[in-house]
Amino acid sequence: MSTRPRPAVPLVQKAVTDDGPDNFKSMSEIEDEIGKKYKLFKQFDIIKDFSDHHYASNPVGKTGKEWTKRIQHDWKLLENNLPASIYVRVSENRMDLLRAVIIGPQGTPYHDGLFFFDAQFTASYPATPPVVYYHSGGLRLNPNLYDCGTVCLSLLGTWHGNGCENWNSAHSSMLQVLISIQGLILNEKPYFNEPGYETEVNDANGQRRSLEYNDTAFQHSCGTMLYSLRRPPQHFEDLVAGHFRERGHAILAACKYYMEGNEVGSVVPDEDDEGKELENANARAGAGRRTASFKGDMKVLFEELLVEFSVKGADTKKFCAEKVKKTRQKKKKLKKSQPAAA
Repeated sequence: MSTRPRPAVPLVQKAVTDDGPDNFKSMSEIEDEIGKKYKLFKQFDIIKDFSDHHYASNPVGKTGKEWTKRIQHDWKLLENNLPASIYVRVSENRMDLLRAVIIGPQGTPYHDGLFFFDAQFTASYPATPPVVYYHSGGLRLNPNLYDCGTVCLSLLGTWHGNGCENWNSAHSSMLQVLISIQGLILNEKPYFNEPGYETEVNDANGQRRSLEYNDTAFQHSCGTMLYSLRRPPQHFEDLVAGHFRERGHAILAACKYYMEGNEVGSVVPDEDDEGKELENANARAGAGRRTASFKGDMKVLFEELLVEFSVKGADTKKFCAEKVKKTRQKKKKLKKSQPAAA
């Protein structure tokens, strides 16, 4: 895994007010503000514009009343039928632009991650499907989501396979596209999304490679979390901060659980759960198949996420205390290993 530079994160941020630049907000005030904005964040909303949208510099061209009606129909479908794990913003000034975020489903290597997509309804819509760009942060975490932003999906006309669902101008919609990405792409065994690999589903080597792929997919998902935290897409800043404030503890617990050898995507037990002996046995068995770099890479990601989640007000006390304890133990060992002064 490549090393990603991380900018310094201030523990106290300046409050931008009319009272002058010397006013600061305490961490508790910042955390409270993050929580309030997150609770008020709408699943669907219409905003003025998208200055950072991937297709902002692509003019849609000449459109008519029928095009406008169809877009408004799609908006209404999204507003009334979005699953709880998908959020959408559309533009009042550019009806052709849409941005969505999908929360990674539980039981997959993408759980609790935020995955952003920019879409454009072209002038030929709905005769042709929308074009969609994935904000990858330079990471390839799924066979269908390229690091260049391409989304490979039959519904979008970017993949042609036997028995796949194709775009239907009369019935297909942007809502259908988003649900398909969540259900068909961000699934529990993405390795088998790769064309031809589905024949390995019942093969022991195929299952092993699938587990290894999930390890990498989760690491890249963590990298995507960091990317979103440091560069939240426009109009989703409050969702990013609030989501990771709420889910930070669970994500860190999962990181530790996987580092112990447990399968990525498996249920992380409560911290006071019984049956630890069985879990540890499973962990030891799982650790044997892991690549040598997995634990080391996860430790780096864990430390970076711990800092970012702490700033957002997530419950990280347990993990911070463990870190302090380990640091003290290392210092004691180092002190004991040093020769006594003559």
